[in-house]
Amino acid sequence: MDNIKLGVSKVCFGQKDSDVCEGKLIKHGFTSSGKARFKCSKCNKTKVEYYTSNAYKSNTNKKIIQLTKEGLGIRSTARILNISTTTLLKRIVSIARGISKPIISKGKTYEVDELCTYIRHKKNYIWLVYALEKNSKTVVSFNVGKRTNKTLSRVLETLKLSDAKKIFTDRLKNYRYLIDEKLHSVKRFGTNHIERKNLILRTHLKRLNRRRICFSKSLVVFMAVLKIYFWI
Repeated sequence: MDNIKLGVSKVCFGQKDSDVCEGKLIKHGFTSSGKARFKCSKCNKTKVEYYTSNAYKSNTNKKIIQLTKEGLGIRSTARILNISTTTLLKRIVSIARGISKPIISKGKTYEVDELCTYIRHKKNYIWLVYALEKNSKTVVSFNVGKRTNKTLSRVLETLKLSDAKKIFTDRLKNYRYLIDEKLHSVKRFGTNHIERKNLILRTHLKRLNRRRICFSKSLVVFMAVLKIYFWI
C-alpha cells in the first residue's frame, strides 16, 4: 500500500527567502529520519515541515546579507549562523544571482575609478572598476579584472548607453581612448566622491583592506559579495 497520504496542509513559503510561491503543501510521506514530508502543488518541491539545520531557517538569507554588508568574512559568518562554509558560499552566490543592476537615469554625471586588490594569493593582482553617480552616490556598474581596456569598457559602455552628461576619472591614460573627449574630464577634485567610496569599501569589507589575510579566494564569490554590498 502506498504510504503517501494526500491532504492539504499549509502554504508553501519556500526553504529559502527567494523560494516564496504560496502554493498548497500536500502530505508526501516521510523522510528516512521519520520527519513528515510535504510537496508543493505549485512549485512541485518537496519540503520538511520543521528543519533542524540553521541553513534552512526563513531568515537565514537576510542574516547572510546583513553580515556580508558589515564586512564579516566567510568563516566568521558561518560561525555566527552555525552553518557550514560550503553552504554559506553557495548561498551567497545564489543570492547574488537574483540581484539585478539598478535602473540608470539618463543625462547624469558619473565618476569612475579603479581599486586594487588580489584573488587567491597576493601576487595575483586584480582591479575593481566601478562607476558612481555623482549626485546620489549610487554605484551603477562595476567590473572586476585586469587593468585593461576590456575591463574598463564593460563599465563605460553602461554609462554611454545612459547618455552620460559628464564622466570624471583620474589620469589613467586608458580613459582617453575609451571616453569621448566632450564627456571626459580629469579636473581636480572631480573624483572626490568615488575616492571617498574607495575608503568606505576598504573600511567596511574586510576582503578589501590593504593589509589583511582575509582576501578573496574565488572571483565568483568576490563578485557576488560586491553585488550584495552595492545593490541590496
